[in-house]
Amino acid sequence: MTAPSTTHVPIRIDHPLPETLNAQIRYLLDTQPEATALYFVTPDGKGEQTISTRAFFEHAAEVARALRQNGIQAGDLVVLVLEHSLDVLYSFWGAILLGAVPSIFPFLTEKLDPDRYFESLHALVERSGVRLIITYPALYDRLNTVLADVAGMLPILGTDRLTTGGNPTEFWDYAPTAESTAFLQHSSGSTGLQKGVMLSHRAVLNQLAGYSTAIRLQANDVICSWLPLYHDMGLIAGFIMPLMQGIPLVLMSPFHWVRAPHILLHAIQKYRGTLCWLPNFAYNLLATRVRDVQLENLDLSSMRAFINCSEPVRADSHQIFQEKYTPYGLTSNALTVSYAMAENTFAVTQSGMDGPQKYDRIRRLPFQEQNRAMPAAGDDEWALVVVSCGKPIPNCEVRVVDGDKKPLPERQIGEIALRSNSMLTGYYHQAEISAQALYEGWYLTGDLGYMVEGELYVTGRKKDLIIVGGKNIYPQDIEAIVSQIDGVKDGRTVAFGVFNEKLGTEDIAVIAEITQDDEETQGRIQREARQRIVQATDVNARFVHLVGPKWLIKTSSGKIARNANREKFLQEMAAEGLL
Repeated sequence: MTAPSTTHVPIRIDHPLPETLNAQIRYLLDTQPEATALYFVTPDGKGEQTISTRAFFEHAAEVARALRQNGIQAGDLVVLVLEHSLDVLYSFWGAILLGAVPSIFPFLTEKLDPDRYFESLHALVERSGVRLIITYPALYDRLNTVLADVAGMLPILGTDRLTTGGNPTEFWDYAPTAESTAFLQHSSGSTGLQKGVMLSHRAVLNQLAGYSTAIRLQANDVICSWLPLYHDMGLIAGFIMPLMQGIPLVLMSPFHWVRAPHILLHAIQKYRGTLCWLPNFAYNLLATRVRDVQLENLDLSSMRAFINCSEPVRADSHQIFQEKYTPYGLTSNALTVSYAMAENTFAVTQSGMDGPQKYDRIRRLPFQEQNRAMPAAGDDEWALVVVSCGKPIPNCEVRVVDGDKKPLPERQIGEIALRSNSMLTGYYHQAEISAQALYEGWYLTGDLGYMVEGELYVTGRKKDLIIVGGKNIYPQDIEAIVSQIDGVKDGRTVAFGVFNEKLGTEDIAVIAEITQDDEETQGRIQREARQRIVQATDVNARFVHLVGPKWLIKTSSGKIARNANREKFLQEMAAEGLL
């Protein structure tokens, strides 16, 4: 493999920052044009392409030229309806070269309902004033039909109409300002993309500088990723950061990875990968779905950090991953955590880079009844283990606040608030929501957590909390308990509260996808679920609802949609007269 220039110093807070992403592109083309920017593993996993910095941005310039020919100007919103491919990579940066604002829309897959998918795209175009869509010719007719009433003469640019022989230098005069919106990141939901987070060039570059400092990014790092690009973790950590930092990126398809998780591990070995971001479920999947025969001669010793991010982090997931891969060179210090969100561009905190990952054992009852995270005794078998998300990255502040938005002391659970120089400008075309996003310069995340010695521990989402007779029950704890039952499909469980009019409090409801639907198996799973829930929480579950494949609704980023599933469950229960 071709290594980047060893004289290159990644963007960080102790060096002057470029003004815009466009300026950084120009710098990279001037200083290391032939360095490898990307190792792209084809979606079928049968081939790969090695692409230099020069070649990458020449292809991006082809897209920029086509956008310009279609009347796109600086500041125009361009939506990319493209599958995981080089097309989406080049299109994203082509829009940025022109000063336009790209946003990646999840591509239609066999698991998504086509009608819901196109309804969500219709809503995005209508709400956000989209100026152009880049997609495949095969989708022309459907998009023209779906968007006829809102798009008017909205251009749809096909990948077959991109010109060849692009030159980035012809777009240097299109350079935006530091405060211009660079791109949109959308939060995901069961009905598609929701709020469009506006991120300026300055905010993105501040994030790259601060987070690169936090993870000790080096010129000889290699980042490996299978993450989808319409989510902040994949877009920033697994795409924008390595490309803008001149760090080689090994990129593979998320769909291929789900079918064959071991491809990530072998890519790490082949390219001597050093950094990889993963959602928590991936640790369990890699620990349980990869067969020993697929790991023959595997060497993970090059890895500086696997970084757990984007969903609740569980200590047991780290443990089984560590046990599985220690024989293959994985060190204990390589397991780290980041707390991140699109509204801060990406990372808010980072753990484990300066020492072992920290875990906090706390007493269950003070946690549930008093919102306090009190240390548990060593022999407390019902203690909860909460994983540290680490300290705030440079130029980012974090505090925990009460209902009046006043700071709370250590080990008191409240809402997490943040303030930084890489925060959102606002939500695109949603002025009212934008005005509510900040309180005296602080962004209120909606997440709950507590601080200990400057490190953040996240406990759950404020809106998802289940309160049963005064006890705070976190749905992810219920979901983890039920997911461990034999016969329940891993990762296909959702818990929530259902208000009980007679008792004046909430009941626990849990829905689980099962692998067998015979009555004996269902009865065993329901009994075991209720027993485990009451043992862990001292609260009974009123509903244990077992379902088959495709019942559960997911968000556009593949997560189980708690609110949508709750509504579906309530409708079914009401129709059957059970509520």
